[in-house]
Amino acid sequence: MGSTAQEMNTPKRILQVFTILNHGGAEAFIMNHYRKLDRTKVQFDFLVHREDRGEYEDDIERMGGRIFRTCSIRPGHYLKYFRWLNHFFREHRREYAAVHTHIQENGGFVLKYAAKYGIPVRIAHSHCAAVPLDIRYPFRKFALQFLKRNYTALLACGQEAGTSCFGKMPFHLFYNAIDAQQFRSNEHVRNKVRQEFNIPADAPVIGMVARLNFAKNHAFAIRVFNEFLKVQSNAVLMLVGEGDERDKIENQIRDLGIGHHVLLTGLRNDIDQLQQAFDLFILTSWYEGLPVSVIEAQAAGTKCVLADTIDKTVDVTGDIRFLSLNDSLSMWVDTLCNSLPYKKPDNFSKIAQAGYDVNTNIGKLLTFYHVKA
Repeated sequence: MGSTAQEMNTPKRILQVFTILNHGGAEAFIMNHYRKLDRTKVQFDFLVHREDRGEYEDDIERMGGRIFRTCSIRPGHYLKYFRWLNHFFREHRREYAAVHTHIQENGGFVLKYAAKYGIPVRIAHSHCAAVPLDIRYPFRKFALQFLKRNYTALLACGQEAGTSCFGKMPFHLFYNAIDAQQFRSNEHVRNKVRQEFNIPADAPVIGMVARLNFAKNHAFAIRVFNEFLKVQSNAVLMLVGEGDERDKIENQIRDLGIGHHVLLTGLRNDIDQLQQAFDLFILTSWYEGLPVSVIEAQAAGTKCVLADTIDKTVDVTGDIRFLSLNDSLSMWVDTLCNSLPYKKPDNFSKIAQAGYDVNTNIGKLLTFYHVKA
């Protein structure tokens, strides 16, 4: 009788599986929901594939989540990785109501051992569309075979992300929800952020929130902005994020001689406030799923100009223009110019009705875990 009462008072634990817990779309998706949970009833733990400490780890530990570390997934090291997974799930088999992976096809490896040790709910979640065919393709196909045999549910942030990862397997759409209330257009916050960065009130600000890595294609955005400056000489480009291409990006900015017009903010914990300062949002990714940053920009009432590599379902306000990365720089500049000026609308209701508000989505997520909040 005593053990039953203890179980009733113990939160159901869900294991979230990531590569590393840095600021990114998939990570933000889970963290947005994690912060809204009643953690006396449901608690998240995290399995990561890097020794480096991630940017979200302090927050997770403050909220009572545990973080487990394993090796990176590399061909030639599969046996070592499988032995680790086997040991982990043997030791923790009775602790988890569900396992939720966010590592594309590689989640199949994790789900195999979760299934072996009887964890009832095993979810793979795709956050990325149109991953390029490269040397890793055969290994992704190998991992997919494990996934096919061991999942109980498949989720995707958009149609393209689901089809790209899961092929013809059935999946559920689960949008990258945000706390839409925090991003509502706010003139006071806009002025405060501009003052922090010494941005003149009349300067058009183009924002891009994305990891500084190859996939996000900052080089193209910077080239577009360089041409935009020839039309709007007081414009500012704000690049929010960090990553392994920072040196390349800084070199490009220096070579173009536009350093006084470009702000590299690094990692920030106040994206909701920075978004208020933007007049336009740009994203030029080579490939992408359904980026949280674009939902955030729309929630802030900001018009967006995006590469057409991005899932079109991200447009929930009608204020997005899609262009090809093969289009001329002048076409991109014309589109930016033609988007200005405008008065920022309050898009809260549009975001919520489209299913992108975390406060209305938390219950939906818990139904996939078969737990009650």
